[in-house]
Amino acid sequence: MSFNESAERQAIKTVVDVFSNLADDKRVAEQMPLFTQDAAVNTYIGGELVFAMKGHGEISKVFTDYLAQFSKVYHLNGQQTVDFQSETEARAVSYCLVKLVGETDGKPGLLEHSVRYQDRFVKEADGQWRIAERTAEFLISETRTLA
Repeated sequence: MSFNESAERQAIKTVVDVFSNLADDKRVAEQMPLFTQDAAVNTYIGGELVFAMKGHGEISKVFTDYLAQFSKVYHLNGQQTVDFQSETEARAVSYCLVKLVGETDGKPGLLEHSVRYQDRFVKEADGQWRIAERTAEFLISETRTLA
């Protein structure tokens, strides 16, 4: 692996990590520059497509509405593999544990998702890697009441 490829892998990982950090603080507007203007995001829960979004406006609205349900948001990113298609395009698979605290029947509850992101990244003219396509697969979901 060349030094340049290593630096590009780190830049892509940083995009995923910054996305999660901003999600934890519900700073959705600040997440949008991590996506291309015409990005597409499809979210599957339990194998069923629940959100299909295109462009910053739709993505921002869905993310904002979804996160508004929760008082606390927590992402923990795990392994990631990156496959460069060219100097300006890459595909990556990233794993994430998402914990969301909300209220169910007047009691605090925890919704936990094990998520696999399949992303297509493009390196744009400004030299920044951005997510052009994301498939978010919520593979395992669990809800429980908190003490």
